[in-house]
Amino acid sequence: MKHIDEVRLEEDLTYRCEYLMDFMGFGADDIAVIQGSAPLLAPLVPALVDAVYDKLSGYDATWRHFVPRQSSYEGEIPQSLEELTVDHPQIQFRKNHLGTYLKKLVTSPYDGKMLAYLDMIGKMHTPKAGKPTLLVPLIQMNALLGFVHDAINATILSFDIPDESKAAAIRSFSKLLWIQNDLISRHYADPNVLKSSA
Repeated sequence: MKHIDEVRLEEDLTYRCEYLMDFMGFGADDIAVIQGSAPLLAPLVPALVDAVYDKLSGYDATWRHFVPRQSSYEGEIPQSLEELTVDHPQIQFRKNHLGTYLKKLVTSPYDGKMLAYLDMIGKMHTPKAGKPTLLVPLIQMNALLGFVHDAINATILSFDIPDESKAAAIRSFSKLLWIQNDLISRHYADPNVLKSSA
């Protein structure tokens, strides 16, 4: 039986990710499959990004989070939810960020820098990243990641590759996105509850 330092899981990102990867069986073979899918997936990133933002724009609970000025965006901002369209410059700015994220998933080495990046994806949607007024509810983050996960699966299933290659890619991406889900959810947890249960 492996001993896991549960307090360290909450304090040490690398240790946390190593535990998740070991528990789920996410390893070098999965990373090779994910990176090997880059030539097929990368050209489809713009269409996937458009699909994500079309989905987000269909619900006020998700779309309202794009009305305030986005971090690092310096252009004009919409004055209301009704003014915010998928063609608005602020949405184009956000689309670029999502495109970069999706490309990183299939091209970046899974080292400490990448783990910190995946962790920041969760943190940046909460006040913990430095903007006290920003808090995208966890349910919206879960809904978005679930949509992205399904869209990636559907895309993989459309590829003209052997069934065993499709299965391997779906399994590898599923593990990766569960790790991403943890690195989002952890920033919404109450640290006092976690400490009291340790």
